[in-house]
Amino acid sequence: MSTQAPHISLPSRVPAGASPSGDGIVVGTGSVQVDAFIDFLCPYCKQFEERSGPLLDELVANEAISLVYHPMGFLDGLSTTRYSSRASAASGCASDGGHFTEYLYALFANQPPEGGPGLSDDELIQLGQAVGLADSSFAGCVRQGVYLDWSSYVTATAIQRGVGGTPTVAVQGVAVPANPRTILAAVRAAHASVDG
Repeated sequence: MSTQAPHISLPSRVPAGASPSGDGIVVGTGSVQVDAFIDFLCPYCKQFEERSGPLLDELVANEAISLVYHPMGFLDGLSTTRYSSRASAASGCASDGGHFTEYLYALFANQPPEGGPGLSDDELIQLGQAVGLADSSFAGCVRQGVYLDWSSYVTATAIQRGVGGTPTVAVQGVAVPANPRTILAAVRAAHASVDG
């Protein structure tokens, strides 16, 4: 029996701002890479964003980190409309429009409960309009599900990397607890070895 992981083929389109591997959206240009594996339906991810978001924003603004968000469709089974994948795909549309981070905040601020239908495509589009994605290309991208296959790719790639739940955070490829204190300590330690 082969232990080789199956090859996951890259989707036909990846959003603007995607990582070289195509499985995340890169925010910032710092030398230390922080990966955040999230699901827009996950209540713990919302808490993570509320607690760690300000620190991550500051580290990005100070060019200390490159933050790579991996919006997964991990919890599709907990909605009646595959909301996780649809929200992930919509975040790819938002990245094309240059408002990924603002849209991410809006999705968490308006997070629907698990077990229901989630937000409709119209509601996803309205959230985009509220953060500056007012042109018709964003709405068309959401309605056509342009990045649904990308969302599946992000999810499959994360699972292949050993991500078993959300939120999962890694600093320079090493998993750390998803809280501001441990993230900051890991970033500082990584800078000491990168810059040292």
